[in-house]
Amino acid sequence: MAIPSLKQWQRNILFAFHNDCSPSCNTPRARTLLASHIIQKHIHMDTGTHIKGPTIVWFRKSLRLHDNPTLQRAVQLASELFPLFILDPYYINPDKIGFQRFRFMLECMKDLDHSLRKYQSKLLVIYGEPVNVLENCCKTWKCSYLCFEKDSDIYSRNRDEKVLQRMKGLGVQCFVESGHTLYDLDMLVAKLNGNSPPTQMTSFLKFIEQIGPPPKPIETVRNIPPLRKELLSSISISKVPEIEEIPGYELITEPTPCPFQGGESKALERMQQALNREQGKWIVRFSKPHTSPVSLDPPSTTVLSPYIKCGALSVRLFFWELKRVEDSFSVKTKPPVSLIGQLYWREHFYLLGYTIPHFDQIQGNPLCKTIPWEHRQEWFQAWEQAQTGYPFIDAAMTQLKQWGWLHHLTRHVVACFLTRGDLWISWEKGKETFEKYLIDGDWSINAANWMWLSCSAFFTRYFRVYSPIAFPKKYDPHGNYIRYFLPVLRNMPNKYIYEPWKAPLKVQKEVNCILGKDYPLPIVDHEEMKKRNIQKMIQVFQNKS
Repeated sequence: MAIPSLKQWQRNILFAFHNDCSPSCNTPRARTLLASHIIQKHIHMDTGTHIKGPTIVWFRKSLRLHDNPTLQRAVQLASELFPLFILDPYYINPDKIGFQRFRFMLECMKDLDHSLRKYQSKLLVIYGEPVNVLENCCKTWKCSYLCFEKDSDIYSRNRDEKVLQRMKGLGVQCFVESGHTLYDLDMLVAKLNGNSPPTQMTSFLKFIEQIGPPPKPIETVRNIPPLRKELLSSISISKVPEIEEIPGYELITEPTPCPFQGGESKALERMQQALNREQGKWIVRFSKPHTSPVSLDPPSTTVLSPYIKCGALSVRLFFWELKRVEDSFSVKTKPPVSLIGQLYWREHFYLLGYTIPHFDQIQGNPLCKTIPWEHRQEWFQAWEQAQTGYPFIDAAMTQLKQWGWLHHLTRHVVACFLTRGDLWISWEKGKETFEKYLIDGDWSINAANWMWLSCSAFFTRYFRVYSPIAFPKKYDPHGNYIRYFLPVLRNMPNKYIYEPWKAPLKVQKEVNCILGKDYPLPIVDHEEMKKRNIQKMIQVFQNKS
């Protein structure tokens, strides 16, 4: 199959997205052990000597040169190295991936391309379905090897299985390396000895303690062979595109300049700033529950999660840099609240997503409690479009779209509000929204956190409900966060900033914000919904469904 040019792809993408390029949402999930090892029969993991040959290194995540085992392996094998990124129509759709999330990924790609060009190479960008693109490239470039990084979400595993089968038919050897997690997930599965993975963090920490620290990062790859341009003429290859060149995105106006720019260089710079903050004291005092959800400049956390998610920053490098700083202090916070603890949370949820069937949905998920959620489309749209009438919720959902990022406690509040707190809408709907807009949207972490906040798994204290009024007021009594993201309320007196519906009409006129006209009235009564929903949760837990 010929690989389409950018213009051809632009014409066909909307059709392809709804045809066989997209996996069915009902794709069967493999059972735990099979899912963990489904691709092993096709992978060449030996470390013996191989005759050098034309090699594709297929970048998906790990958009970096430092601590990149996949790139290191490819360089070792390559007589000619083809650094390839495939823009998969399954993902490249504005209904699935929001503006800021896509922008951040493109910035990571551009930064990687800039680094490769220092070695007279570049990132080759091709648009199309990965199996067909890779087959065409391997045939055209007469490739001996294909190297890519192990992925853990269900779509990627199904895609990689198809790729490996096709490569086997072509006689192309595949090397699949672990580099996106602290540990090789298959190694963790093997260490379970057939047991179920721990579902509580305390048990996971004990499990990790028995295994020992993760591998240290490898050296930055610096011996990248130059790319001969004459080898590329037979395939339509694009440079890293601008977002407005992608179908559907050209009509979207950037919500607002995002303070977080993607790329390996920005990731390393941001990591160093965090490590050096207060000469390391900030690192060793860090306690995630005590950070502020309304601190914007600077944020009260590292905001390194988007870079780790895209692989612009190695999670192993960050772990060992944190360890280096921590080892120089005698007193420090510890997991699960410390910064290293946050990396363990990530690893924990990755392992669960890798081993538990249907992890990102309710049906067929053995970990997820079945709760009879009700869907009211007008309520869901009000939540997603920042029109609930609760200023903190609406400011948070505005920040989500404008920045593509939220503090974890802010995520907690809006997730609780959508599900068990107020609207009683399924966590699956919220998960999809976060997956679309978050620049750090990570498949397993996103699903796990939504299950947690909705009391569908992990967390059982359903009587603890976040108030959209009292909770944020503790951190921000003057409502500066609300004023920043909701200009319509900028002049509202402090007394009414969290409950503007209580402002007398005279005050509303004075600040040019009439409730029900300039800003919506609350779609529900929080206290009433909280009481009603707690009673529902009591029934759910009594039934042990």
